[in-house]
Amino acid sequence: MANHKKAEFTSIDQRISEVAKAMSHPARIAILRILAQHPKFTCGEIVEILPLSQPTVSHHLKELLTTDLITVINEGKKSLYEVNWNSWGQYTGEFGDLLSALQKK
Repeated sequence: MANHKKAEFTSIDQRISEVAKAMSHPARIAILRILAQHPKFTCGEIVEILPLSQPTVSHHLKELLTTDLITVINEGKKSLYEVNWNSWGQYTGEFGDLLSALQKK
């Protein structure tokens, strides 16, 4: 879909689509699980858990940051990542509304 056509859809539909795209890779889901259990983990700590290289984990963190599903706190030279629970609350509400609309008979 061309970017200029996206504007013709509701902001909620655009948001659901962006989050779904960010969640479409199993590595990103694994990263979210890790950060839910271990807030303020560094990229290196995530690399120690997953069978992925540092550049690959960095790429996936960037995708999750772009959709505001995680946040980063810079402490000196360290970047600490954590789940953005406010954003998740908003997204799950919007997605729940979509599921309810789809289930209506």
